[in-house]
Amino acid sequence: MSSDKKVVIVTGAAKGIGKQIAIDFAKAGYIPSLIDFDKNELESTLSEVTSIEKRAIAVTCDVKNPDDIMQAVAETHDKLGDIQCLINNAGLSKWKSPYELSVDEWDDILNTNLRSVFLFSRETAKYMSQSGGGSIINMASTRAAMSEPHSEAYAATKGGIVALTHALAASFSEDFITVNSISPGWIHTGDYKELREVDHEQHLSKRVGMPADISRACLFLAQSDNNFITGENITIDGGMTRKMIYEH
Repeated sequence: MSSDKKVVIVTGAAKGIGKQIAIDFAKAGYIPSLIDFDKNELESTLSEVTSIEKRAIAVTCDVKNPDDIMQAVAETHDKLGDIQCLINNAGLSKWKSPYELSVDEWDDILNTNLRSVFLFSRETAKYMSQSGGGSIINMASTRAAMSEPHSEAYAATKGGIVALTHALAASFSEDFITVNSISPGWIHTGDYKELREVDHEQHLSKRVGMPADISRACLFLAQSDNNFITGENITIDGGMTRKMIYEH
């Protein structure tokens, strides 16, 4: 491995934002370790990434399973070497009335979205602390600060990620590990052409977000010379959470 190559773990890398992050980090000279539960989609993403960076690997992992997480991080380190960056992107959502949401459904979302962030961060930081530090980037959401009905479990995890981020930043600071989060707004992962003009116009930016908007921010936070930024949450939403909205 050449001296300018850095290893990045991307969870939820099979599709959507995670896939874009993996591709863009490979283009930027990183060696990605792709983590996901969907083996078929993961292999498809790996094929695209290895056309850019041949040393990339894919690890099938259920992020709800602590043993899977430990094994995925260890496998990444064993196969690729020192880990410089972790991007905790894996997550799921369920829109269901709080009157009907079961305890099992609540636990499933919290373990997938929030507990996995803690466990991946802890296991990766063990290696980072032995090799000079690194960067951890957690995917939160604007729903950490604003909500629609029936999003309680998802909102709880995203608010938890923002709080966990600054707590980990404090705990890992002695090991030169920065920890930040990103709160995306509306990021369209399908066909951009299917969006309506009204979809774009409701944003101050006059457009709906794209996965690349998030991957560029991840690349910025991953750079070691940006290590003065830590414990921070960056909102990337086209200005939606700053927009005054009144009923006409």
